[in-house]
Amino acid sequence: MTATPGPGAPNTSNAQPHHGSVANKLNWLRAAVLGANDGIVSTAGIVIGVAAATVERGPVLTAGIAGLAAGALSMAVGEYVSVSTQRDTERALLETETQELKLQPDAELDELAALYEARGLSAETARQAATELTAHNPLAAHAELELRLDPEQLTNPWLAAVSSAVSFTIGALLPLIAILLPPASTRIAVTVAAVLLALAITGWVAARLGGAKPLRPILRVTVGGALAMAITFGIGHLVGATIG
Repeated sequence: MTATPGPGAPNTSNAQPHHGSVANKLNWLRAAVLGANDGIVSTAGIVIGVAAATVERGPVLTAGIAGLAAGALSMAVGEYVSVSTQRDTERALLETETQELKLQPDAELDELAALYEARGLSAETARQAATELTAHNPLAAHAELELRLDPEQLTNPWLAAVSSAVSFTIGALLPLIAILLPPASTRIAVTVAAVLLALAITGWVAARLGGAKPLRPILRVTVGGALAMAITFGIGHLVGATIG
């Protein structure tokens, strides 16, 4: 599973609060693209390695399905554990903030006003904004400005798990289909071409989501994928030759 920051993680940067929902959506999209990329590369490595050892479709199909299932479940479990830990952290931060608001409301009001003043508001306007927001929903006001959290929209570990499993499965299906449809004489070449094209697309999409130039991300994922397929092909060929 690709280690990526969990979607919706508390952001301690100076980004504006109203950018949070957009950033969260981009994090989910980026995680989905990376999950699909993992599915493409890992499954391609498995099926090409087996195809290099045998011309029969049965073992290739069996290995591909096993790799797909194992990878999707691994992604789901890993994301669930990671995002559950993140959610526990978010809840702990909100509980701490709730206690501080109960025990020292005046100090928390001063803190909120100071935060708004640090963002460019005059002292009078900052105090007025802090007072009005505290009267409406003190926890939401502090959580948004201090923690970059929305108490009503905490990260969801089940959604993360399902999304990761689905994106991995979608990515894994491409090399599995590509290796099974062509005749034995061309199936490895067809699979390599399909995988490299798919990786180039995922690299481009990831770059666009991150606001980066696409050339380097495309090269990274395609070169990495090509290297993985070359290694597994070599292993499969050696094992097939030894067994045969």
